Amino acid sequence: MGVSDVPPLLSFAGLTVTVDSDVAVIAMSRPAKLNALTRGMRRGLAELVRRYGDGSRARGVVITGRGKAFSAGMDLREAAGPEVDLLAEMELFNDITRAALVTEVPVVAALNGIAVGGAGEMALSFDARIATAQAAISWPETSVGLTVSNAASLFLPRLAGGPRALHLIMNSARLGASQALDLGLLDDIVEPDDLIPAAIRLIHRWTQPGSSTAAHLRLMRPSLRAVEAAMAREVAAVRQVQESGIAQAGIATVLAGHGK
Repeated sequence: MGVSDVPPLLSFAGLTVTVDSDVAVIAMSRPAKLNALTRGMRRGLAELVRRYGDGSRARGVVITGRGKAFSAGMDLREAAGPEVDLLAEMELFNDITRAALVTEVPVVAALNGIAVGGAGEMALSFDARIATAQAAISWPETSVGLTVSNAASLFLPRLAGGPRALHLIMNSARLGASQALDLGLLDDIVEPDDLIPAAIRLIHRWTQPGSSTAAHLRLMRPSLRAVEAAMAREVAAVRQVQESGIAQAGIATVLAGHGK
């Protein structure tokens, strides 16, 4: 059963939530905008992960996108104004990661398409990532004067290795699903119709009755202290590119290319 086959339980601006087989499926639902994440969507994602991640409402949380994309990342049109505070924009991403790291249940990304920038970095902080062959992960930040978020400076080296992570970011890499799988950034590639069911099956395997799932999630996830330290370094980096004007110029260039 796909996410579209289950009636929505809750609906936030740009987000929908269903509970399928005792698993909360949160879908980013702006397909016409490739699920670009507005400020409200980022706040909503953190709230929903906390709500369904406490173990009382669901056995796990799946985050996916509707349409052709997982998410195009931050909605750059919101961040294009001269008074926009990029540090505040980053904090809204970082809070999703914080929410995911303190859940009592597994959090799984189901990548149905491209995951750009902060959306791909967000997925790295989850407990598992399952994708279709049409999925891809892209980090355009370096080429457009932006910086990584969501403690990606910790999670990407942890998954792919330090030297490889550096090259991926510095080269503004775009990885197809098979490349991401080979690098350890994905756990499995499945058929589109099986994407949500596969994520649910994984959560069910990890949450069998009597299992010590919550204890092992706490043990195997990086510590919040290490994550906060990585986020602090990333905040310092975004402050630098904001104060230099590089970030604003890069955003303007991207929007001009997309027909702002």
